[in-house]
Amino acid sequence: MIYKNIYVAATSQHVGKTTTTLGLVSAFMKKGLNVGYSKPVGQKHLTIDNKVVDKDTVLFADLIDFEIEPTLHSPVIIGRGATVQFLDEPNKFDLDTRLIHANEQLKEKYDLVIYEGTGHPGVGSVANVSNAHVAKLLNAGVVMVVEAGIGNAIDMLNMTTSLFREEGVPILGVIINKVRPDKIEKIRTYLEKWMTPKNYRLLGLIPYDHSLAFPVISTICKAINGTIIANEEYSTNRVSDIIAGSLLDLKELKSKQDLLLVTSAKAINNAIDKVKLIMKNNNIEENPLSGIVATGQGFLDANTISYIEENQIPLIRTDLDTYGSVIKISKIEVKINRSTLWKVEKAIHLIEENIDLNDLLIPENE
Repeated sequence: MIYKNIYVAATSQHVGKTTTTLGLVSAFMKKGLNVGYSKPVGQKHLTIDNKVVDKDTVLFADLIDFEIEPTLHSPVIIGRGATVQFLDEPNKFDLDTRLIHANEQLKEKYDLVIYEGTGHPGVGSVANVSNAHVAKLLNAGVVMVVEAGIGNAIDMLNMTTSLFREEGVPILGVIINKVRPDKIEKIRTYLEKWMTPKNYRLLGLIPYDHSLAFPVISTICKAINGTIIANEEYSTNRVSDIIAGSLLDLKELKSKQDLLLVTSAKAINNAIDKVKLIMKNNNIEENPLSGIVATGQGFLDANTISYIEENQIPLIRTDLDTYGSVIKISKIEVKINRSTLWKVEKAIHLIEENIDLNDLLIPENE
């Protein structure tokens, strides 16, 4: 049986489109459906095997195991300068045709195609490819992802769904993401009270999982303009928290793993000695450090270098000072990608455990 396409949209950036899409793709595959994926309009792209595609497409190609065809899986990319080019010479662009072609080809291959939106619903409007317009072209029903809350969630939902209503695109359901577990039932009650008269269906609420916000060493290195000078092969180590070399204490080392030590290069030798002493005095066997950032100028002695190598700890050097590094790290926006496979598994689990998918599959002729 052929089903309608599903278009995953969100009220804004960093709300959970990729997380939701991962979960939906996996869940429907487990139901025995042949599921396709496409990022119809992308903003950030990669070049893989001489093919320019949206970065999220690469992640899904790994998950579903398909060979990337840019014209199908990433047909439109609005990169740097594209908006000005479109405004200057709009007749040179026939983006609708690209999108319709991708949809027609994918429909022939799959029972169900899940399209991942980009940014907030209005993104792409300058080129006449807003999320709402694209969903209409693709004959897709929308799953809208909203960040947790009551008043703000309702306001954002009402505002962003208006674009889809204007295009006559059906809202198949709403997912509330990043909900504090102790607030789930309260939020469910009040959102259903507002949504039910409007015929919006609440598909489920996803509890906030702090591990999805963990960055990896390579992301941190990029954020602080650093260089990994030791154990670069461990650049995908996750970081659950930051500790400053001058503030090391037993409680932090005992209560957490995957810690990032940030210290000035001049003080790194003393910081490492303190870590070793705390571990020895308290019988802590597993090294809690997933990485070290050495800031500013300074030299590492032989014992410190040996410790870093023996424990396979990636070491980042940056010209920033310690305070500046911590500020930049704290502002990192974390996305699921090929380097964070544990997040892929977690995202899939969260969707499967918390979202009702039974009514999303609709025969195309209905």
